[in-house]
Amino acid sequence: MSQPKVLIVVGDATETVDTLYPYYRLIEGGYQPVVAAPEKRKYQMVLHEVKPGWTITKEWEGYSIDAEIAFKDIRPEEYAGIFFSGGRAPEYIREDEDLLNITRWFWEKGLPMASVCHGVEIPARAGIVKGLRMATVAKCRFDLEICGGIYVNEPCVIDRNMVSGRTYHDSGHFVGPWIQMLDRSRKA
Repeated sequence: MSQPKVLIVVGDATETVDTLYPYYRLIEGGYQPVVAAPEKRKYQMVLHEVKPGWTITKEWEGYSIDAEIAFKDIRPEEYAGIFFSGGRAPEYIREDEDLLNITRWFWEKGLPMASVCHGVEIPARAGIVKGLRMATVAKCRFDLEICGGIYVNEPCVIDRNMVSGRTYHDSGHFVGPWIQMLDRSRKA
């Protein structure tokens, strides 16, 4: 029996921990994570941290990750869920029409979705956050609220079929509930 596939959305400067924690948890949970990006190639991930004395996020190169599929080639009906990773990538990929259409498709079908940190910029740009309660990094609060979403400063926020966390520090709080949502959807 094949494992259900789940999309992990990335781009250049995707945050390493934001991406790899859910990637490996999906494997552990019996799912096949499929890394999706603007094109099928290797992407450079980054590490983000606010260092003592800094008022902005410091960035270092992290691991790289191979995208297995380009957004334009995704047939969303082949996937059980979608995850929007953080880092700087969402700011740049949120204008991709294929990605926006895929995002809307998952929302309309009520399938499990998850977002962390700057990942919120994609569902916000797709126009699906109006009235939706979500966690995100504080500096993306504006992006969420200007698009009609409701900012919640908690490590795990579940509203309808969206699970969200603020940063990778919340991964232990929101990734498990998202996988449980995938499990319930799989059994339905």
